[in-house]
Amino acid sequence: MTIIRQISFFGIQELYEMEPTHRYDAIISAINLDKICHAISKKSNLGAPEALNYAAMVISVFIRIVERIPTIKDLVKRLNEDIAFKLNCGFLVSDHIPSEASYSRLITKLEETNILEVSLKEVITQAISEGFIMDDTVAIDATHFEARDQAPPKKEKPDKEPKKRGRKPKEEREKWLAEQAEKEANLPIYEKKIEAQLDAPLDELRSQVPIDPKWGIKKNSEGKNVFWFGYKGHLAVGASSQYILQTLFSSGNLNDGKAAIPLLKGIQQRLNLPALHYTTMDAGYDYEPIYQQVYRMGCQSVIAYNKRNEPELEGFDKHFALTCFREYSYRYDSYDAKYETLKYTRPKECADCPLANEGICQKVYKVKITTDLRKYTAPARGSKAWKNIFKRRTAVERVNAYLKEFFQLNNVRYRTDKRAKVHFDLVTLIYNASKLAADRINAMIKQTQQAA
Repeated sequence: MTIIRQISFFGIQELYEMEPTHRYDAIISAINLDKICHAISKKSNLGAPEALNYAAMVISVFIRIVERIPTIKDLVKRLNEDIAFKLNCGFLVSDHIPSEASYSRLITKLEETNILEVSLKEVITQAISEGFIMDDTVAIDATHFEARDQAPPKKEKPDKEPKKRGRKPKEEREKWLAEQAEKEANLPIYEKKIEAQLDAPLDELRSQVPIDPKWGIKKNSEGKNVFWFGYKGHLAVGASSQYILQTLFSSGNLNDGKAAIPLLKGIQQRLNLPALHYTTMDAGYDYEPIYQQVYRMGCQSVIAYNKRNEPELEGFDKHFALTCFREYSYRYDSYDAKYETLKYTRPKECADCPLANEGICQKVYKVKITTDLRKYTAPARGSKAWKNIFKRRTAVERVNAYLKEFFQLNNVRYRTDKRAKVHFDLVTLIYNASKLAADRINAMIKQTQQAA
């Protein structure tokens, strides 16, 4: 009898069970540390020389996330008490341990640059080049976490003057419409409607996103409102590889739908993912401009439908498939990518229907997805293929749970929005670096077992 050797899988959990020295080396080797040190170091030889070991300080900040050390104060204490930990962080025996103020100045330097975002992109690019990211589906969702800042006191809104009843005169109405149009044009991009983002450049969308802490609200699994004062982290995650492909940090009150187009444009313009074919999101992203952006990318939208005071369509079911005279739904058959057409066939009930041979029921029904990108998706809504792709959305929920449970996303120890963004960028960078380190070790194990 032939014995089949099962190839073991090495994941992030196994990575964290390794010896500290090997674990740190594997994770840090996935990050271009030299570029980060260059970005925060002095650019001139003038002035006092730098006495601190900035490379070791950056490594220790990374390892603080890995080891789930809650505060910088605890990190400094650990460095002072554990000589092995100090050496693992890259400090020399003769190096003085930096103070909390020194680490605060380091965070300020990281705050003034976008080097962590650049490093995150490099890790993703490296994972793509090594063949670890070959996803055909990307899942998008948001997660919330509280700020360190204290919430401002609630301000009482003054009573509004009652509006004058009745229709405005024609001249007055035209003037009012012109004022409203001018007011809308002068609004920031994230206060406009979502369709304004379609033609906006990616750099503008990322630079203007509001990041100050705000009150946010969402419904939990029990349908009750949950409030928090803080931020949102918006993630685009590969459904099978579970890498974070794009991130966006925003205020807690930003609508989830307004973060989708910047994430999608980031994937389109910054990453080379030829296998990408589907994007899946929950009902909070059910907006026409998001479907248009996905269509422009050459992909298909698998987004839960969110009915908004819309009347029932006569002659169609809840998934927008045609119904026969006896109100049986036509069955989704296939999608023609060349003509962008969905094909539906007769319901199975037609086999015993007395009207089947009367010539009043069509055998095949076709509709182009461009008729209404929101209603007609490929594969068609309600089909088994659509449901299977939509299930892949759980990947982003899983990653959100990892970031909070194991990478301290919900443990923001810095005040002000810019420092909170540094924390968010650190967490997502370390997660992707850990994922790349685990995949590299897993590939090495697989290669060794196949050679044996």
